[in-house]
Amino acid sequence: MIHGITTIFKEEGFTSHDVVAKMRGICGQKKIGHTGTLDPMATGVLPVCLGNATKLCDMLADRDKEYVAELLLGVETDTQDITGKVQAEHPVDAGQEDVRQAAASFVGEYQQIPPMYSALKVQGKKLYELARAGKEVERRPRPVTIYELEILEYALPVVRFRAVCSKGTYIRTLAADIGAALGCGGTMKSLQRTRVGEFRLEEARTLGEIQKLRDGGQLSAVVRPVDSVFSNCPALHIREDCCRLLDNGNAFDAAQTRERELHAPGRWVRVYRSDERFAGVYAWEPERKRYRPVKMFLEKE
Repeated sequence: MIHGITTIFKEEGFTSHDVVAKMRGICGQKKIGHTGTLDPMATGVLPVCLGNATKLCDMLADRDKEYVAELLLGVETDTQDITGKVQAEHPVDAGQEDVRQAAASFVGEYQQIPPMYSALKVQGKKLYELARAGKEVERRPRPVTIYELEILEYALPVVRFRAVCSKGTYIRTLAADIGAALGCGGTMKSLQRTRVGEFRLEEARTLGEIQKLRDGGQLSAVVRPVDSVFSNCPALHIREDCCRLLDNGNAFDAAQTRERELHAPGRWVRVYRSDERFAGVYAWEPERKRYRPVKMFLEKE
């Protein structure tokens, strides 16, 4: 079984689940998961976790994300992108400075109302299921954070922009909100995710490229090891006579490591067996004077 993370370039028309299904066929294993849904019309970075790296899916989904999108001003659709039904059209007389100021007003934390065409659940029903049935329900605003928002190109009625945002941000809703702030409405024309945490567009490979690498016996060249995700955490190596503690997912004290070092309370450390196999992430508990497991990744032999 392959263990690690590979960065897929999701092509237009594929769902994130489609990518996982294709990867299962390519890799010949079921234990595969993705780290955050991309709409079928969107393209770009989709980190895919293989084997024991599937334990990282939720952790990687929390990373900040970067997108490049096109906003079509003067048009409002029910899905907030151009795949939906046009609900209204308005003249666009906003100048470049107007657009820049409207976009800048969303930088920082703002309360975003999730779109009806989304997988969020209300009273046990997915919003898009209700939307397709012609129903619209009240959605509570959720706090999201826009860390950066840069206008890349202004060519009315289309505005191309780059956004860096927190988990849970809907870029098509951001596009619609910018259009609303300008008084002419707007809908998302295109979307590409260019980064998820440290996973970038430059390293992304299409499913076709992954297939060729697999056929050539070179798939491992584009699979990051699990511990690379925690490269900013200090490393500890357990003593050979104490490896059974890691094998069973147990806590241990500093004296049971080769380094015999203590780290800041709560700070995560990477822990390895004496044979250099990555076991998992631990955190120091000063009150109990031990390292407790946070997440285990040890592969069973």
